[in-house]
Amino acid sequence: MRVIIKPDYDACSKWAADYVVYKINRFRPTAEKPFVLGLPTGSTPLGMYRELISQYQTGKVSFENVVTFNMDEYIGLPPEHHESYHFFMKESFFKHINIQPKNINILNGMTKDYETECRNYEEKIKSYGKIHLFIGGVGTDGHIAFNEPGSSLTSRTRVKTLTMDTIKSNARFFNNDINLVPKTALTVGVGTITDAEEVMIIANGENKAQAIRQAVEGSISQMWPISILQMHQHALIVCDDAATKDMQEETVKYFKEIENRTL
Repeated sequence: MRVIIKPDYDACSKWAADYVVYKINRFRPTAEKPFVLGLPTGSTPLGMYRELISQYQTGKVSFENVVTFNMDEYIGLPPEHHESYHFFMKESFFKHINIQPKNINILNGMTKDYETECRNYEEKIKSYGKIHLFIGGVGTDGHIAFNEPGSSLTSRTRVKTLTMDTIKSNARFFNNDINLVPKTALTVGVGTITDAEEVMIIANGENKAQAIRQAVEGSISQMWPISILQMHQHALIVCDDAATKDMQEETVKYFKEIENRTL
């Protein structure tokens, strides 16, 4: 596991965006061999998306031959709803770059057949071979995508009931009214994420410190889904200093020294 520790959120976002650009350009995607990217929503990746848009606008990267799969979508929110993840991705990222609409994949929260929708999503991912880089955030309780504590670490795309902690956290996007927050969602599974060639998690702020400690220093447990990264061959955490406050001082020192020698 690599742990990249930066001073603040902006530095984390810049590093993450630079890494995405590096991976795409190194891959040299074509229409026949696209780069497959897993993407998150929420407040954490917004800085990275802004930086990626900037790098696209300055000609440093093209998304023409990039295929994306988003992590999740609320059940019951149509794509045009301002808090749906379809709308979020369009407004925050997709409409500002040259990605082809046919290459965008987001779960359909309005489907009448959840099982078929989830199965087809998994099959479409497999049709590309694998996701090359899956980017995600992490909840204060260690959830990744909507894989809440207690989720199977080998789970696949499915329906999940959201915990009250997640509902309360996401209420900030729904006028701070928990009654407006959907209670269920479609989400890729922990196993879906870890099947990716590489997984990059972005975290910032003291409220993520316990989750980051569990990811790096804790035991592997379904009660901290983020901890499964310890078993991944190419896991990467990008976090700010505040998110490392619960880690042992020697652990933080180790990762900072390793990266300083690597760069």
